[in-house]
Amino acid sequence: MNNPKGPNNLDIEINNETASGVYSNLALINHSGTEFVVDFIQVMPGMPKAQVKSRVVLTPQHAKRFLRALNENVHRFESQFGEIKDHESTAMPFSFGPAGEA
Repeated sequence: MNNPKGPNNLDIEINNETASGVYSNLALINHSGTEFVVDFIQVMPGMPKAQVKSRVVLTPQHAKRFLRALNENVHRFESQFGEIKDHESTAMPFSFGPAGEA
């Protein structure tokens, strides 16, 4: 397939390990004046510790773009598959790194 390169085309590569993804059922977000830090965490039932599986650091501008893109994709998903139910979850006690800033 011929895909001419232009100013709006970007080749993106992904290795096999990254392509397999990381499961996360909790995300914690911290921010400073210059960045947002999103920690994707895997919490296992009955386990006293949870593990950060991935950390993504974003500029404020990229965080806002990500928020818009995620919101748009959730709306598309719900249009196709129905409303995503937000089940109330039990509050978890956290003891995780410094508070307030990343």
